[in-house]
Amino acid sequence: MKFVLFSSIAAFFSLIFITVPLFAQIDRESGKQFATRSEVIGKRGMVATSQPLATQVGLDVLRRGGNAIDAAIAANAAIGLMEPTGNGIGGDLFAIIWHEESGRLYALNASGRSPQGLSYDRLMEVLDEQGRSSISRLDLTSVSVPGAVDGWFTLHERFGSLPMDDILSEPIYYAEEGFPVSEVIAMRWNASVPRLINQAGAFEETFTIDGRAPQKGEIFRNPDLGNTFRLLAEEGRDAFYRGEIARNIDEWMRENDGYLRYEDFANHTSTWVDPVTTNYRGYDVYQIGGNNQGTAVLQILNILEGFNLSESGFASEETLHLLVEAKKLAYEDRAKHYADPAFYNQPIDHLLSKEYAAERREMIGERAMDELTTGIDVTRDGDTIYLTTADQYGNMVSLIQSNFAGMGTGFVVPGTGFSFQNRAALFSLDPQHPNVYEPGKRPFHTIIPGFVMKDGEPWFSFGNMGGGYQPVGHVSILTNIIDFGMNIQEAGDALRWMHGGSSEPTDDMDETLTRPGTIYLESSIPYGVVRGLQSRGHSVQIGNQFFGRYQGIMRDPDNGVYYGASESRVDGQAAGY
Repeated sequence: MKFVLFSSIAAFFSLIFITVPLFAQIDRESGKQFATRSEVIGKRGMVATSQPLATQVGLDVLRRGGNAIDAAIAANAAIGLMEPTGNGIGGDLFAIIWHEESGRLYALNASGRSPQGLSYDRLMEVLDEQGRSSISRLDLTSVSVPGAVDGWFTLHERFGSLPMDDILSEPIYYAEEGFPVSEVIAMRWNASVPRLINQAGAFEETFTIDGRAPQKGEIFRNPDLGNTFRLLAEEGRDAFYRGEIARNIDEWMRENDGYLRYEDFANHTSTWVDPVTTNYRGYDVYQIGGNNQGTAVLQILNILEGFNLSESGFASEETLHLLVEAKKLAYEDRAKHYADPAFYNQPIDHLLSKEYAAERREMIGERAMDELTTGIDVTRDGDTIYLTTADQYGNMVSLIQSNFAGMGTGFVVPGTGFSFQNRAALFSLDPQHPNVYEPGKRPFHTIIPGFVMKDGEPWFSFGNMGGGYQPVGHVSILTNIIDFGMNIQEAGDALRWMHGGSSEPTDDMDETLTRPGTIYLESSIPYGVVRGLQSRGHSVQIGNQFFGRYQGIMRDPDNGVYYGASESRVDGQAAGY
């Protein structure tokens, strides 16, 4: 009787384990079992952001005859208001643009520079007085010139269609009349307020309701930001960099022992750059490079190209091992060679050569590497937004914008409605490091927009926010699509991974990776894969990690449509028409 009972129980559980995957396969009528929803498909335009109302602002611009560049500016203005936990006009911007009429890809570095009046020696004296060995993200030494507004106007001057007052009309409306705060943004807002409420300036008046963060669904207004937007709409970028706003910032900085001056704003410019690129299995992948970490995406792809990922399989032990080891190799170069090209001649040709990738690839074995340095001789934190737009004329924009950590520094000049970024905290203090602090220099940046061309035609505009995770996120999305055959929504919904423990671009030049680090995996990973990674020497942690937020737009020239995807883990939305 016991044997019969045991056999019946065993048969029952065997049936469960056999049938559950079968049921999981039919939870959706089509697509991968982990997909949360279908792609959005539109013919005349597409907008994807991390906040649905901001998506609608961008889409409305397209409906009124604006182009993808106009829509990206409008959506960025709206999301700076609606998601101040990730971005705003106190921060920086990078963008890659496909311009259909000229048939060219353009890249814009709209990141700001350190104060001209703060020397390295004086910075070190200030840090010594504070008893610190690094730049604090909550100190005025971490504030560099905000580049986002100049980025908008630089993009608009070259490619814009609608007038700027038309583009900013809806963001102004929402700033003055209010908007309902969405769920995840409310959560992160609530986490930031206790840390920033006592900062000098007008943070409490600007970003709280009676000293607390707004709750999910609560209407929030920022009339000061609305007034700033009005000044920009009426007077242009000079209102920010040469007019009333710049003068007010100068006065406030002097009163509060800050370092930015009117001259820092007046002298600021964005820079059109040649994007860096590599070919991965027939797809030309583009990044901005220079003082941001986009080059790491290309280095990782070059290394991975020598492995047959489609054969090893999605999220398998072998594939995850290869991905993590390739990331380690690229991030050591990231820590030593990514810096402002105006101050450092980055060996970009060598870093992106297929020969160098082959050399580095040979270092990957069956076990986790625990000792590593650059082959030639950041930070996981970061709150950012990524958005992408496409229009009926064929233009596409990949744009990323950030305050860096938290809501930035929390320093708010009264009447302006925005918090300054703390991006200068990512300078190294090692005098021998390419990313060492210097006056008038752009710090290392984690934020990276991505773009892919196929056979000389625009194919995919994509990105994900998330500090040092971003190159990993880009590689994951691309391998999910190219190697594992996912559509662009499935590629974002699929299991994510992250590795922590690499050297950082703020470290000393002589520091090297001396530990295997930790692999972070989402909880849907099979336990057998976890055990296999551990047997290779990897430390593995399940969940309790931040895996970024993704948006993407793919162009289908055969059907004449765009496919849109957005982050399912948070408040994101892709919408087309």
